Parts: sequence; structure tokens; C-alpha cells
Amino acid sequence: MTVSSLAVSVSRRTFRPICAVLLIAAMLAGCANTGGSQQPRTASDQTDNDRRAAVRLELAGGYFGRGQYETALDEVKQALAAKPDMPEAINLRSLIFAAMGETKLAEDGFKQLLARDPKNADTLHNYGWFLCQRQRWAESYQQFESALAIQSYRTPARTWLAWGACEAREGRLIPAQAHLSKAFELDPGNPTVALNLGEVLYRQGEYERARFYARRVNANVEQSNAASLWLELRIERRMGNTSTMDDLGQQLRRKYPQAAETQALNNGRFDE
Repeated sequence: MTVSSLAVSVSRRTFRPICAVLLIAAMLAGCANTGGSQQPRTASDQTDNDRRAAVRLELAGGYFGRGQYETALDEVKQALAAKPDMPEAINLRSLIFAAMGETKLAEDGFKQLLARDPKNADTLHNYGWFLCQRQRWAESYQQFESALAIQSYRTPARTWLAWGACEAREGRLIPAQAHLSKAFELDPGNPTVALNLGEVLYRQGEYERARFYARRVNANVEQSNAASLWLELRIERRMGNTSTMDDLGQQLRRKYPQAAETQALNNGRFDE
């Protein structure tokens, strides 16, 4: 499951650089077990229950991505009925529980998986983000660090992104910049990485560098969105480029009239 373009909501009071959809994409992108040493499974290894569970899990991920948590949970239950020890399903179930506010059930699921396989990078990443959402910063960073220490981990960029986003939310802008820069090195085409990095640079007053990342996203019509336009608009405002700022404002109002960023523009709330 992948996402090419995502909205990024930011605020000086509450930095929220990864929206729910990104959380889903980043975590479900690693449903396969990347932390163990087992040989890859092929189609001939699959049983009917394996295939049934995989189909149900894919459906669950789709429903989760659309915010249909109860339906997603039901599909996960059916996946686990077919394959009770399926770590990917338990991982997703914990994410669903977290989204539904069932914090204890979510954390119990992550701990269950880590007790079974403490070097599963995907579970470490997911649990780290779960902890970040609850502002358990130090615990969160420990999970991210553990995930990145696993040499077989195939998607480290998403963890560098999550780690940097969490640090930015905590107000630790210098380490956030370092970790987001690492994510950008590994995945330069990811617009969410670029926007998060641009926002952190903007908050540090590095407007030229911030503009590079914002423009990089806005140059691609498939990636540009209300958040990316809003970031570039605020950068141009700080740099005193009124005409460019006005053009971006017109785009924002025309393309995204109901967006929170447009409402902030209309009300002159540039740096809340």
C-alpha cells in the first residue's frame, strides 16, 4: 500500500506533519516481515488459509485507509480466523484499535508481537509511531532507533520520517531536521518528506532552503495540495515576495476553497 501525495497539517502550537493517511501508508507498507531471517515465501508455499487471510488483510487495509475502522476490524478478525498467528494482521489490528481510541488494546497487540519477535522492524516502527501520538517521546524514539538498527530493514526512510516528524512535534527542530534530511536522502521523491523538512526549515527561519522543498512538491501537479501551497505561500510572505504570495493565495482559494489552510489564509492566520 503506497501513497504518492498527502496533506500535511502544521501548527506552531501542535506540529502535525503526518496525517492519518500517511500513518496508514507508512505502517502498512511494511506488512511483510522484514525483521526476521526466514526465507521469503512464494506462491507455492501458501495454503488456502494463507490466501484467504491475505485477501482479508488487503481489504482491511483499504477500509482502514478510508477511515472505516469497524469494517476494517471485522476484516482483520476474519484474517486472523484463517491464520491466527499472522503478525501483519495483529499489527494492523493494533493500528485500528489506536485509531478507535482503544489505547490499551493497541499497545497490548504491539507488545505481543515484540515479545514474539523483538527484531521485527515494522512492529518497532508502528509501536514507535503509536507512542509518538501519545507524546511518549523518549519511548517512541527508542523504538525508531531499534527499527533502524536492523540491517535487513527495507524501508528505513519511513522511520526517519516518522522520527523527524515526532521530534518536530516535540519542538526539537535541530534533530528533526537531521532525521528528515536522512529520510530525504533515502526517498527524495516522497512529497511528505519534502514538506515536513520544508516546514522545519521554515520554523527555523531558513526560508531559501524551505522554499526549495515546497517548490519541489508544488512543481508536480500530482503532489501539490493545500498544505504544500500554504507552506510556500508563508515562505514567500516571510521573504517579502508579495506577487508570488498573491498567486499562491489565488491557487489555494480556487483549488481548495474549503481547506483549513484556505480558511487560515482568509483570516490572516499565517503562523498559528
